[in-house]
Amino acid sequence: MKTLKILISCCLIPLFAATIVLGEKAPTKQNLPAVAVHIQTARATSAQPQVEMVATIEAVQQAAIAAKVTGTLIELPVVLGSRVRKGDVLARISADEISARVLQAQAQLAQAKRNLNRERKLLKRNATTRETVNSLKDLYTVAKASLQEAQTMLGYTTIRAPFAGVITKKFVNSGDLATPGTPLLQLENDTALQAVTAVPESLIHYINSGDKLSVAVPAAQLVLSGTVAEIAPAANPQSRTAPVKINLEHNSALRTGQFARVILPVAMAKTLLIARSAVIPFGQMDKVFVAEDGKARLRLVRTGSISGDFIEILAGITEGDQVIIDNNNLLISGQPVTVNK
Repeated sequence: MKTLKILISCCLIPLFAATIVLGEKAPTKQNLPAVAVHIQTARATSAQPQVEMVATIEAVQQAAIAAKVTGTLIELPVVLGSRVRKGDVLARISADEISARVLQAQAQLAQAKRNLNRERKLLKRNATTRETVNSLKDLYTVAKASLQEAQTMLGYTTIRAPFAGVITKKFVNSGDLATPGTPLLQLENDTALQAVTAVPESLIHYINSGDKLSVAVPAAQLVLSGTVAEIAPAANPQSRTAPVKINLEHNSALRTGQFARVILPVAMAKTLLIARSAVIPFGQMDKVFVAEDGKARLRLVRTGSISGDFIEILAGITEGDQVIIDNNNLLISGQPVTVNK
């Protein structure tokens, strides 16, 4: 009997506790305290969006130095980074057969000249015909042209710099065989550089020759103003982009091959900006509270670019909404708010 009373008592204790809990009133939004806040009216403003395009720094003037004749490189007085002036010797090629051709052409020219002079003297004594003299004159002209051709070919054995610049690539060494069309060196004029980028065909109409564009070079920590120098008249059918070249002012921190970003302003557009303090991270989304009829109302928003203390709102609120910009981290949707002036 005593055991039965103990069991009944144990069953009544949780029932009594549950009765007490159920009897208490849970907190409601009407019981939440009012929070003093500041608000900002969301306004649509005109802005000029910007598009960043990847670019590469290149030299305006660059050349792949190659041989015009076949031969062994007997002299290569430059190395990577060598600075040269226009006309400086970059390489010399040994080509004995060309030298022999020059000697042969010189001998043929001398013989043609002697024959022509002899016939001219005979013509004065009426010992030959004018036709013979004219034929020898033609042979003399041919011999002279052959010598000029051989000397020109011999001149190709000495390779000189076509302009002042710096050696940025070196493909051969002294003793290697040089063949026509095979690059030996890369020469670039590093005092005149440009940013080369590929602009999508949908944006190419925003650019005109002579326009000023901003070019950022992160490695050099520079933001430069460049002038559009060249715009390709046709787009690449594979990438749907058109190459654009932007001339830059000389800066010693710039190097060819550096990564750059070209900032392209596009058409004016309407954008909705609010204070960054109004936006609260909410998982993988963002939320904003707006004041409506003295209460805070939750809005999920999609944000865009950040500009200083303001952030662009792409969706979630509309122009004219009273956005709460402070004391909003612990707000609950429906909680009363008091707007401070």
